[in-house]
Amino acid sequence: MAEVKTSAGAETDTLCFFVNGKKVLEKDVDPETTLLSFLRQKLRLTGTKYGCGGGGCGACTVMVSRYRPADKTIYHYSANACLLPLCQLHGAAVTTVEGIGSTKTRIHPVQERIAKSHGSQCGFCTPGMVMSMYTLLRNNPQPSLEDITQALAGNLCRCTGYRPIIDACRTFCQEANCCQVNRIPNSGSEKEIKNETPLLFDKSEFLPLDQTQDLIFPPELILMAERSSLQTLIFHGERVTWISPVLLEELVQLKTSNPQAPLIMGNTSIGPAVTFKGIVHPLVISSIRVKELFEVTETTHGVWVGAGFTLSEVRAILKKLCRQFPEAKTELFRALIQQIGNVGSQQIRNVATLGGNIMSAYPNSDMNPVLAAGNCSVSTICSGGQREVPLNQEFFLTFGETVLKPEEIVVSVLIPFSRKGEIVRAFRQAPRKESAFATVTTGMRVLFSEGFRVVEDVSIYFGGIGPTTARATKTCAAIIARPWNDETLRWAYDILMKEFQLSPAIPGGKAEFRRTLTLSFLFKFHLEVLQSLGKMNVIEDTVLKKMEPLPREIQLSQQEYQDVSEGQRDEDPVGRPIMHSSAISQATGEAIYCDDIPQIDGELFLALVTSSRAHAKIINVDVSHALLLPGVVDVIRAKDIPGKNTRVISGYEEEILAGTQVSCIGQIVCAVVADTRAHAKRAASAVNIIYEDLPEPIFTIEDAIRRSSYFEPKRKLERGNVEEAFRSVEMIHEGLIRIGGQEHFYMETQSMLVLPVGEQGEFKIHVSSQWPTSVQIAVAETLAIPANRISCHVKRLGGGFGGKVVKTSILACITSVAAWKTNRAVRCVLERGEDMLITGGRHPVLGKYKVGFQKDGKILAADIQIWTNAGNAVDESIFVLEKILLHLDNAYNIPNLRGRATACRTNLPSNTSFRGFGVPQAACIIENFIIDVGLVLQCPADQVRERNMYKGPSLTHYKVEFSPENLLRCWDECKLKSDYCGRRIAVDTFNQQNRWKKRGLSIIPIKYGIGFSDSVMNQAAALVNIYRDGSVLVTHAGTEMGQGVHTKIQQVASRELHIPLSKVYISESNTSAVPNTFPSAASFGTDANGMAVKNACQTLYQRLEPIRQKNPKGTWESLVLAAIEMKISLSATGYHRGPDCYMDWDKMEGHPYPYYTYGACCCEVELDCLTGDYRTVTTNIVVDIGKSLNPSLDIGQIEGAFMQGLGLYTLEELKFSPTGLLYTRGPSQYKLPAVCDMPLSFNVYLLPDSYNPHAIYSSKGIGEPVLFLGSTVFFAIKDAVAAARKEVGLTGPFSLDSPATPDRICLACASPFTQNQENETGCFQPWAIDILKAPPSNVSVDSYFSNK
Repeated sequence: MAEVKTSAGAETDTLCFFVNGKKVLEKDVDPETTLLSFLRQKLRLTGTKYGCGGGGCGACTVMVSRYRPADKTIYHYSANACLLPLCQLHGAAVTTVEGIGSTKTRIHPVQERIAKSHGSQCGFCTPGMVMSMYTLLRNNPQPSLEDITQALAGNLCRCTGYRPIIDACRTFCQEANCCQVNRIPNSGSEKEIKNETPLLFDKSEFLPLDQTQDLIFPPELILMAERSSLQTLIFHGERVTWISPVLLEELVQLKTSNPQAPLIMGNTSIGPAVTFKGIVHPLVISSIRVKELFEVTETTHGVWVGAGFTLSEVRAILKKLCRQFPEAKTELFRALIQQIGNVGSQQIRNVATLGGNIMSAYPNSDMNPVLAAGNCSVSTICSGGQREVPLNQEFFLTFGETVLKPEEIVVSVLIPFSRKGEIVRAFRQAPRKESAFATVTTGMRVLFSEGFRVVEDVSIYFGGIGPTTARATKTCAAIIARPWNDETLRWAYDILMKEFQLSPAIPGGKAEFRRTLTLSFLFKFHLEVLQSLGKMNVIEDTVLKKMEPLPREIQLSQQEYQDVSEGQRDEDPVGRPIMHSSAISQATGEAIYCDDIPQIDGELFLALVTSSRAHAKIINVDVSHALLLPGVVDVIRAKDIPGKNTRVISGYEEEILAGTQVSCIGQIVCAVVADTRAHAKRAASAVNIIYEDLPEPIFTIEDAIRRSSYFEPKRKLERGNVEEAFRSVEMIHEGLIRIGGQEHFYMETQSMLVLPVGEQGEFKIHVSSQWPTSVQIAVAETLAIPANRISCHVKRLGGGFGGKVVKTSILACITSVAAWKTNRAVRCVLERGEDMLITGGRHPVLGKYKVGFQKDGKILAADIQIWTNAGNAVDESIFVLEKILLHLDNAYNIPNLRGRATACRTNLPSNTSFRGFGVPQAACIIENFIIDVGLVLQCPADQVRERNMYKGPSLTHYKVEFSPENLLRCWDECKLKSDYCGRRIAVDTFNQQNRWKKRGLSIIPIKYGIGFSDSVMNQAAALVNIYRDGSVLVTHAGTEMGQGVHTKIQQVASRELHIPLSKVYISESNTSAVPNTFPSAASFGTDANGMAVKNACQTLYQRLEPIRQKNPKGTWESLVLAAIEMKISLSATGYHRGPDCYMDWDKMEGHPYPYYTYGACCCEVELDCLTGDYRTVTTNIVVDIGKSLNPSLDIGQIEGAFMQGLGLYTLEELKFSPTGLLYTRGPSQYKLPAVCDMPLSFNVYLLPDSYNPHAIYSSKGIGEPVLFLGSTVFFAIKDAVAAARKEVGLTGPFSLDSPATPDRICLACASPFTQNQENETGCFQPWAIDILKAPPSNVSVDSYFSNK
């Protein structure tokens, strides 16, 4: 072919595809454009969301449909729009959430069911969930529950806890008992079930699935695909040229001429490298249209599978072959089927290809070890001809490199048939059960001569233990020609341990765990082989049972609540399970989030430039190159700020833009504004900052203590005489626990749009903030203008969890300076990686404790020291310390209790408020030492808890009287609902019968103070307007972020005004309508704002009373019209002063909370001791929330908080480099709970007959308290680990830090494979630092509080 022109403006082809049934022709397509950006910015289809940019969250899921001319079939698959290059879609049909239904036409049953089943809270993830399920139904209208969970495995939700989403989707199942979840009635049983308990939703109301209403595949695309004279396509962009040939010969010629040009198929490897590493490929070759890469050929030795097939297609091909051939010939096929199911998510497997997966040569590849162990090979072609290359130790050179020449193209892969007597297995362990890169993965194959147990051949490959897929050569050599038995394997273990010596500095860390896994996997293979040999009648001796996989089938779940009283009006919605008011709009993609606001004419985009050093002086900031790049308008620096460049919190100043010095990696130095996101991002990376490093940055708590680096004040809370009590107790125990931090991972990243109004310094700010007034005041101070010139508008947040309070204001200030300086609208939307880098999260905590107790389990004294790693700025760290100390008792009456807490100032990004605000850390510490007391006394932990719980009229350690009656009721009810005593016996029996799997059981209580301890923050205001047609508009001080505050407020207004719920609308939160607001936080949003709206509505109702008396039978509309005629104001403000809470830290007493929310949770887990993997089998939660305003929303908050807590204590792990750089900056590295982590039986019970005189309609706040109950899973794991340790003679207290990740669990189990490890010696810089590194042992209890 002719020489390729790679410059912008060269002749380019026209891209043709369809979106939602409409033809799209694009002439000037930039190859760097993804489908996501095209949908959102060009077509304004904003239902498809940006969540992570790397295919890890599923928020951007769409359905892609293509036509196969070879078999004349149309196939549909889900895909991540953020990874799909637009150029790849020639001839495809794309369906987005807008294309399947809308409120203007007809909503699709998937949209309806997720909404009405209460499966949408903040709603940001909902369109992606909808599209994953919709695509499944297009391919399989009657899916199984397994199909559903696999389809949703790649979709993350931070709000719901997944249960209602699964319940909604399983209404499409046809399996027996599938729809009994939530007591969804089947025909004939509805009346009986309704008598038992009220339903959260009624399946009978759902629209039926009617696939005749779905969009058809465009006939024009069928004709295009069948056209014989297909042409090579070429697209030119600013920096990249894209070529898509049709003929294999042309592909070979292109690759020969351009050997460094990457071949793109699924873009799952190259795409993230371009997005996150800034790699630019001037020429990209797409081989998706070359038919030779999509052929399957059977031979006598095996099957040649085209390298272009996606992994989903390969899996389907192998499954078909397994049905076609005898089981003995398909050992390798079945192992590959298993491993392919572990590669990424369904969306990833639908586009990632077999050849691409091999050539990516990931060190921890799931497939390559199995392919190598199975003696697979690849067929390649280049200008020099064809050759067959075995996939073996020599094939993989290092990360991303193979033995193939740059110009060689993999055409197909030979997957051999298994021989008689051959056994093939695959094993893996990953940070999360699904959609996670493996920590260690392996493929193992052994061949026996027929009728013998002597090994004829063996092949063992590992991934994740070095820079490439590695063969255990010495181990294999030691096994060959020996009988397969325990003696041979014991020898093999010793050799394997020595064969792979891993440095502690290995990328990813966890060297000891990885080596343990190699031994564990070999042992598991041993058990599998013995089973197979037994089936072959080769061995007759007693065979050890193979390890069955952990349970995974989702069971029936229950959600019980108390129905409204019989006398309540049918029109009164309070207390009923009303659907979230925006749920339908969220499910159809019509709900508007900040970045969905249409682009303004002349709008600019802002990209941040952050520090790459943790502790340094800024010598120079060179922006000259950045200003020369296309589209760049300006660079915003500290000197451009007309007002204050600082925000003051707790007496400490925090710079908005760094001036002369930086104190953490990720601190904002300046910002670039340009005409597009892409241009702004490129320019930001072109800013060159010269630093002079300052000595000894502080990263760990140990460093901070050694150098007295703290934020003042330190806090202390004490009651009784701790020292005297220690002298009198019978037993004393000391210990510590580390509780890691947590990333908010709100699905919608920090987002804002600032518009200069153009008159007298006015600005209109659309912002995703929990505290719009804070943004208003911060921007006013930064721009040196009055606050009355600034209006902040918050439509809704795609999640907040405390992370959109302080940092959001700083980001809004920077964006506002850019808008002020350029006099143009400026939009700022953080990418996921920079959001995680900049904004901080939950405070990591180190807790040391000394506890004194009697032999009967009664705790008489506890002395607790707590250090938090606060980061480089104080943020809300002092307030977090205070709440930690105020909840140090949790549910226990410890007569002599002392807690002391310090915020360590370090050179990491500052941490901030997070759902629970210190309580999850504080309560975890006390529960941990209660476990320790039980282990010391060899007494069940629940008995220690009951011995020490508050009982009768009680006094907290800060001298507040309260009644723990409902706390004890929750505890007793939880034990009853979970059959705790019966399960305890069953768990102990299971553990006696299983050596390598253990079960654990735990039950945990919570007493949680609701509201702000600072009285001023408990107030709220509202504005209620009644319009001529009778419709009502409510504006209040809260912000909607998924918790349902708007829905509950609508219920309040409906009740107070005696009107239908449909007449009440809430548009947005707006500082112009309701000024001087406080943050939506502390589980107090409905309490405060509900009372303010109630006040306003009562005012209006009283104004209408004279008219009502004159015309008692008049309609609401007639009352409104009459009021207007009589000149009665139909607008009223409402105000709620809030409780007068306070805390005197000098006297160590106060009344910080108006009331408490109580709860208890019981969890049972099953644990694989060899790998540290676990499954939450059952969860039962009982919560006292008074009289629920909306049971569906409250249960949703309970489930979502629990799952977020489960993530905190078992999954989510932040990792920092030795230089202070956050490694975990996206869902690929940072694992949130997914569908696979949901408890298999997930039951929630609202405590009946509970009343609360301190909140609206006797309800209680519920957003935060249950998060701590996620620790029940952690302590159930610890219970299972204790059982495992008992097997090897280890009893008594032991250390297990949070999160209890598989590596920590596995090593704590102390199996024979974790013991006697020979670690490398010498000086190493660890891959990651322990930011919770404990203070030296010689630091006394009191020394860190002494005057320095």
